Amino acid sequence: ATTDGFFLVIDASDPQFEEGGIRQLLKSSGAESVEAVYAPNEPVRVPRRLAFGTAIVLLLSAIPPLAIAIDRLTPSSTPRVHPVPDMDDQPKLKTQAATLLFADRRTMRAPVPGTVPQSNLKEDDHFYRGQVEGKFADSFPEELGPITMELMERGRKRFNIYCAPCHGLAGDGDGIVSLRALQREDSAGWVKPLSLHSDVVRDQPVGKLFNTITNGVRTMPSYATQISPRDRWAIVLYVKALQRSRNGTISDLPEEMRSSLQAGEEK
Repeated sequence: ATTDGFFLVIDASDPQFEEGGIRQLLKSSGAESVEAVYAPNEPVRVPRRLAFGTAIVLLLSAIPPLAIAIDRLTPSSTPRVHPVPDMDDQPKLKTQAATLLFADRRTMRAPVPGTVPQSNLKEDDHFYRGQVEGKFADSFPEELGPITMELMERGRKRFNIYCAPCHGLAGDGDGIVSLRALQREDSAGWVKPLSLHSDVVRDQPVGKLFNTITNGVRTMPSYATQISPRDRWAIVLYVKALQRSRNGTISDLPEEMRSSLQAGEEK
């Protein structure tokens, strides 16, 4: 060991190594002690118990992934192991099903008595239900606002989207759905939609037309979820315009058009 903390070591694996000469060289250089360290020639061996234990651990650690691989590749009639449900099996109650959670065993619950909607109460029967004092209204509700061409055009577009497929663009009941149904050989039970120009429909108050769109009638379903109340009234307005187009009188024309029409008839 040197004064600055180092050890001088000479490896005997050198072919020119000679122990006596090395000792004399080191002592002549001032070494106070020269020690020969003999290392065993046999390689270092891992204890048998340690090797055996390691082998067992490795074999055991291979069992889980091997079992998973076999289970994954082998067809089975039972559901797979599902540690992460991913909301596939949701803890919920389905409609029309029974449950032990409530005393009456019904999953579908009525609103709690006294419950009030958070937003609009929809108290205006005229606007939301087409009724005034329990009867179908003969006029359009005030909440609808003024009757304008923009409202009429809105009604025409909504009519062409929701009504025309069955009733036809002109309201004669000859929509593409009805025509296709009548062409099918298995359509013996198909009933052609009623013409919107028939006396039965023309004589209905606007509130009843609104109610028909809202709640449906006979085979016609309700459109309350697809069409807002304002758009339903716009459709009713357009339907009344369609009906008026085939049942108008000369008094419906502007004054200047009446004069020219009457003059043409006199000629």
